[in-house]
Amino acid sequence: MARQRMTSIVRQVRISVTTIALLLILPVIGGLVTTIIYSEQYQAMIRRMDRAAEQKPVVETTLAENMFAVAAGRSSFADSGAEKLIARVDGTLDELLAETSGNGHLQLTVARRTMETLEQYILKVRDGMAEGIPIDEIIEIVDEIRKIGAQVADMVDAFIGQEILNARATSTRLNRVVLITAGAEFLLLILALFYTRFAMNRLTDNIRTALSSLEATVRRIAEGDLRDRVSDLGVEELQELAEHINQMAERLETLIAETRRNQEHLAKAELRTLQAQINPHFLYNTLDAIVWQAESGKGDEVVRLTRNLSDFFRISLSSGADWIPVSQELKHVSAYLSIQQTRYRDILTYEVDSPEGMENVYMLKLLLQPLVENALYHGIKEKRGGGRITVRMQAEGALMRFTVADTGKGMAPEQLKEIRRALDAEKPSLQAALEPGYSGFGLRNVDMRIRLYYEKKKGLTLKSGPEGTEVSFVIPIRAREEIDHDEGLSGRR
Repeated sequence: MARQRMTSIVRQVRISVTTIALLLILPVIGGLVTTIIYSEQYQAMIRRMDRAAEQKPVVETTLAENMFAVAAGRSSFADSGAEKLIARVDGTLDELLAETSGNGHLQLTVARRTMETLEQYILKVRDGMAEGIPIDEIIEIVDEIRKIGAQVADMVDAFIGQEILNARATSTRLNRVVLITAGAEFLLLILALFYTRFAMNRLTDNIRTALSSLEATVRRIAEGDLRDRVSDLGVEELQELAEHINQMAERLETLIAETRRNQEHLAKAELRTLQAQINPHFLYNTLDAIVWQAESGKGDEVVRLTRNLSDFFRISLSSGADWIPVSQELKHVSAYLSIQQTRYRDILTYEVDSPEGMENVYMLKLLLQPLVENALYHGIKEKRGGGRITVRMQAEGALMRFTVADTGKGMAPEQLKEIRRALDAEKPSLQAALEPGYSGFGLRNVDMRIRLYYEKKKGLTLKSGPEGTEVSFVIPIRAREEIDHDEGLSGRR
């Protein structure tokens, strides 16, 4: 947005005194000067309307027709001149924005932002042609360009309409000044008195408004809204103070943001440390099971257990990566359950839903295994006769929902309430993940990792009753290209 014209207190006083002197001593000259000023304003409005009208056919028809020619293969994108046309329209709108205020400025602002959207769609045509996207999809983009261009043209029409109203008002004032100057010189003294009062009121209002705005912004910043800024006050003598306040708020916001990022990085590093602490008893018990099967002469079972253990640790480590394909996460939990079923054959059955096409969808690793481990040790083992663990994955638009359900013992209402309270805490403590009573790195650790890495306010959803427990979470579907590579990415399929 163009910065509004500054008002100087000293300049306002000087202008007022000079204007009064001119009205009293040189009324005719004053009338002529006023006439010239209004005439220049009127001409400036006409010029702005002409410049705006010149851009209307470009955005309304020319760009869409040129893009259609590109889509139809009649010309190349470079020959279409779209980028030059957009640059010309943007330059004109920027110039008009710098010269315009009031409602016309609002219309131009909307038009300028809509032009950014129009430029994005035009670049889609360029990229789509380069990538060989089907012509039907390119035509749909061209239709969107035509619609957006029509919206820009409507904004230009609205701006021209507002300028017409302003020009009409200016013309009326101009005529009034001419008539008053020519026919009523004796009223100039009265007009001078009124002008003095008007000028003083305007100056007082400007100062009062500027101070009120400055006070309100400083109060909001003091209350913690560091994104707030002091806008142009319109009073030159106060603007430097406003700029210093804005610089102070920006520095505070930067420092707080850096502190927050450092805290998040520290929390992630601590969670990675917890993640690396694989339960040694699981490894010992699995190796013992392999030995028992080998001594019993069950070679196939030895091979199966060894492969599952290899898959479990390979995916757990993932060369230090934090993000792995969904298919690998499901394979990891399947390997874990397969190993545990060997130990708890009489009490444990399981089912892992592994939809196809998940090789190119990535998620944060080791979110399911801790939940399954929790279900086994605190649900199935605690129930006489054992039970079943079910792991499901379901796509919901741009999201995917994971659910780990067991038919185990379930939780007492008091225990369920306490765990929910801990999971729903706005700022959960990292040490809570280490509390006794949770296997591996536990429900709270998984909940915190979901919140930190996916920037979500809520992680796990927990349900429990006499028939068992169900833990679920929802995360966005992300392709490989959408993952922050700074966090580490596994390319293994």
